[in-house]
Amino acid sequence: MLTLIDGERRHAIGAQLANGGIQVDPADVEAALGWKLTREGLCRGSICIPVRDRASLVRGGGLELQTLAALLGRPLALDTGERVAALGESAGDRAASLHTLEAPDFTLPDLAGRMHTLSDHRGKKVLLIAYASW
Repeated sequence: MLTLIDGERRHAIGAQLANGGIQVDPADVEAALGWKLTREGLCRGSICIPVRDRASLVRGGGLELQTLAALLGRPLALDTGERVAALGESAGDRAASLHTLEAPDFTLPDLAGRMHTLSDHRGKKVLLIAYASW
């Protein structure tokens, strides 16, 4: 099993480590991400991404995780020792978010330990000061 992190969601998916890569269960990928391998390519609903080099994606009955991430245009952080993989947002999604000039929502504590959520302050001016000791 492998923990696949996709934004705020975590999915336990079937996976095998082989030849320096990770092959994941296609049914688990479909359940977790909504993408299914068909004759047309990787499809989710009416959207299909052509798979020109099918042999680099399909290995040993599984989908090569690094190739899958590349086809989806999403960065992949992988820790095989911990059996964890994290998919980042695609460049297109990040660009769309930046185009709106709206910061993503987050929650942080103040110096007194009270939690504050950015969305509670929408429409107001907010000064955020970040500090790191390193």
